[in-house]
Amino acid sequence: MINSGDTAFIIICAALVCLMTPGLAFFYGGLVSRKNVLTIMMQSFVSMGVVTVIWFVFGFSLAFGPDIHGLIGGTKYLFLEGVGMTPNPSYGPTIPFITFFSYQQMFAIITPALITGAFADRVSFKSYLVFLVAWSILIYIPLAHWVWGGGFLQQMGVIDFAGGIVVHASAGLAALASVFFVGKRKVIDQVDLEPHNITYVALGTALLWFGWFGFNAGGGLAANGLASTSFINTDISASVAMVTWLIISWVREKKPSFVGVLTGAVAGLATITPAAGFVKPWAAVLIGLASSIVCYGAVQFRKKVDWDDALDVWGVHGVGGILGSILVGVFAEKSINGIDGLIYGDVHQFGVQVLATLIASVYAFVVTYLILKVINRFLPVRVSEEVEIIGLDAAIHKEEAYHI
Repeated sequence: MINSGDTAFIIICAALVCLMTPGLAFFYGGLVSRKNVLTIMMQSFVSMGVVTVIWFVFGFSLAFGPDIHGLIGGTKYLFLEGVGMTPNPSYGPTIPFITFFSYQQMFAIITPALITGAFADRVSFKSYLVFLVAWSILIYIPLAHWVWGGGFLQQMGVIDFAGGIVVHASAGLAALASVFFVGKRKVIDQVDLEPHNITYVALGTALLWFGWFGFNAGGGLAANGLASTSFINTDISASVAMVTWLIISWVREKKPSFVGVLTGAVAGLATITPAAGFVKPWAAVLIGLASSIVCYGAVQFRKKVDWDDALDVWGVHGVGGILGSILVGVFAEKSINGIDGLIYGDVHQFGVQVLATLIASVYAFVVTYLILKVINRFLPVRVSEEVEIIGLDAAIHKEEAYHI
C-alpha cells in the first residue's frame, strides 16, 4: 500500500540527489583553470540529459529487471513498461515504482560525472559523450544490478546503503584507469594547475552536502527512523572529516586551506555513504576520522607518484568509497538495520564486503581502460597539445566563462 509520507520523502530525496550534479559542476568548475571551466561543467550537466534517456529506454530495466544468472536484469521494464504508480515489493513497498525509478535515475546520472574530474583539461567532448554512454551501459548498470537489483553480489550478502561500491568505488577506479590511459596534462603555466575560483568550490560543496542528505537518507526508501539515522550519520561523518582534514593539512602544509576543508568534507560524505543506514552515530565519527586520514594519505601518495588525477577523484571518491564499503562490514549493527559487522562477531559479513568491493573495483578499472582504448581507435580521446594550451572552452565550445 502506498504511503503518502514515504512517497513525498523519496520524491524530495530524488530532487536533492538531482541537485548534486549541478553542485558537482560548480565544485569541479572552481577547481580547474579559467580556460576549462565551461568544459568540465558541461560534462556534468550533459550527463543529466544523456543518462536520463539511457535509463528510460533500457538502463533501469537492465539494472532492476528480473535477474538473469546474477549478472544483469531482464527487459521487462523497457521504456518504463510496467513501471507505474503501483509499488514493487522488492523496491519500496510503500512508494510507487516510478518514484523508485526517479530516485535511482539520479544516482545513475551523477556517477559517470564524478569521473570527469580525473581527466580535466585534456579529453575531447565528442569522446566524452561516447565514453559516458559506454560507461553507463557496461559498468554502472551491471554494478547497480549486482549490488541492488538482485545480482550475484547481493545474493552473496553484500550491503551498500547508498552507493559506496556502485557509485564512489566504481567512479574512483574508473578515474584512475582514465588517468593512466589519457596521460598527464601538458602544463605551460603553473596557474593552470591552481583552482581558478575557490568560491565556486565552496558553492559546489554546499550543494553536494545538502544533496547528500537525500542521497543517503533516502536509501531506506521510507520516511522513518532509519532515514533519520542515515541523515545524522551523513552530517557527522562529513563534519568530523572536515575538521580532521583541516588539522592534518594545517600541520603539514602550515596553512588552514579552504580547499582542504571542502575536500575533507566531501571525503567524509563519500566514505559514510555505504554505511549510513547500518551504523550508529558513534561509528560515523570513526568513519569520518578514518576517511580524512586515509583519503588525505591517498592524495599525498598520488602526488608523490605523479599521477595526474586533476581533481583527486580516485583519492577522495575512490578510496573513500572503498574504505566505507569495508568499514560497514566492521561497524554495522543489527539494531540499526538487521546486520552485524566484524566488531559484533560477524566475520563473514566483513569478508563479503572486502570481496565484493574488490570485485567491483577491479571490474570498473579494467572495463574503463578497455572502453577508452576502443574509443581511441575510432575517435581520439585526448585533445591536441594546441587545444590543451588554448583551453577546451575556446577551442572546442567556442565559449568562454570570462572575457578579460
